Amino acid sequence: MTISGVALLAICTLLGAILGDLLGMALGVKANVGGVGLAMIALIAGRHWLVRRGMLNEGIKLGVGFWAAFYIPIVVAMAANQNVVGAVKSGPMVAIAATGTVLACFAAVALISRLSGQVETMDEIEAREGALTPKLAQQDGLGSVVR
Repeated sequence: MTISGVALLAICTLLGAILGDLLGMALGVKANVGGVGLAMIALIAGRHWLVRRGMLNEGIKLGVGFWAAFYIPIVVAMAANQNVVGAVKSGPMVAIAATGTVLACFAAVALISRLSGQVETMDEIEAREGALTPKLAQQDGLGSVVR
């Protein structure tokens, strides 16, 4: 059922909001810190958990997909009500947290890249398998072949 996907999103959103508020209190900021990001991480983890157990049915996929289409406007609306200027004026904690977050993301990408092992590029795959499909010649707008 589609409602199951919406329920999963609602649970993840509430979890993100609660954890973001707790993180804000722990950092001494009177704001939700990273609640939307934490909600999306929870959604990815929840979806992965359902896939591993074979419980991700078409209804949940539809519910998650429906709300995923609204994700960017919701994030823009949530960011619009944040008082960024007030947070920056309150001290260096915002800059420290932002820098730490970016560095943690860079480190996570490097770690995942190293743990994934050797990955073939498309050029290597095409060279190994040969050209299975003939390459199409480019055409100009009038139908003549451009070489």
